[in-house]
Amino acid sequence: MGALLEKVKETKQNFLNDWKILNIDEKLTEIERLKQEMNKENVWQDHEKVAKISFRVSALEKQTKDWIEIRKNIFDLEELVELAEKEDDEQMLLHLNEEYVILLKKLNTLEILIMFKDDFDRNNAFLNIHPGAGGTESQDWAEMLLRMYLRWAERHNFDAEVVDYQAGEVAGLKDVTVYVKGEYAYGYLSSENGIHRLVRHSPFNANDKRQTSFCSVTVIPEINDEIEVKIDPKDLKIDTFRAGGAGGQYVNKTESAVRITHLPTGIVVSCQSERSQLQNRETAMKMLKAKLYELERKKLEEEKEKITPEKKAINFGSQIRSYIFQPYTLVKDHRTNVENRNVMAVMDGEIDDFIISYLKMKNAK
Repeated sequence: MGALLEKVKETKQNFLNDWKILNIDEKLTEIERLKQEMNKENVWQDHEKVAKISFRVSALEKQTKDWIEIRKNIFDLEELVELAEKEDDEQMLLHLNEEYVILLKKLNTLEILIMFKDDFDRNNAFLNIHPGAGGTESQDWAEMLLRMYLRWAERHNFDAEVVDYQAGEVAGLKDVTVYVKGEYAYGYLSSENGIHRLVRHSPFNANDKRQTSFCSVTVIPEINDEIEVKIDPKDLKIDTFRAGGAGGQYVNKTESAVRITHLPTGIVVSCQSERSQLQNRETAMKMLKAKLYELERKKLEEEKEKITPEKKAINFGSQIRSYIFQPYTLVKDHRTNVENRNVMAVMDGEIDDFIISYLKMKNAK
């Protein structure tokens, strides 16, 4: 057996092991069963049931699509390599080796996707950064975090749009919300929920003293249309205002910004990134829908934690990561103990090590 064929067979076996661990066959069987269920005439009279079945089928198809495609690629590659070795076709083997390298990259990506098990992991995300006490220093820290996440999104070819930006009085920002669009945006960024701590010699301190600042990062998934979140128009207070930002750096200066207050919960969302008031309103409603759903989900989680407190997860409000600029440079994630001494690279968006390590830890629980 040639070296390439041996590697392909080993890769195939590892893939099939993962296929079994993730119950792909069972998921495919469930898809067929649900589709048959939807074909029954009486089912369509129950719109709520149809919506739930459709959402489940869509979620299962998303979970299995890439696995089915790669399974076919592996089996096809194995057959072609066997044929090329049998005919001693060196040119074909070189070409197939290149195909194998490409396949391995796809598999590495798929191994990361194994860790995304929640229904919303594949969704777009709303990421909010809010500075803690500390005035200009913490507001500047919020601006630095915003740049870090925008650079990370750019590296991953995600579309990151700043939909709401409140500039600081001297520097930095008071609050910002970023709409991150792309497959698994929420799955990746959910690891960033929590308090981010900065330690440095503050440029805003006349005595050049070492100062500690905090910012909270909150990430929630965009909710698909398949999930119904009931919002009574009577519960909404809708205001319009002139958009503005740090010299127009992130948002357009228009008269079309929209702020929506949900009176029963006090949740406030706003969007000012588009020139159209209608578009800003639509995005703001998406944010409100996501926040209301997240609020209900947290209530359910809190109820579960009362029953099983030993399984309590790391929630928003905990200090998850420290970024130390002086007297030495170090970024440390306190949940996984992963460290990176190249703080400037991290601030330029290189945070994958922290994200993947956290997802592995979460997945192992």
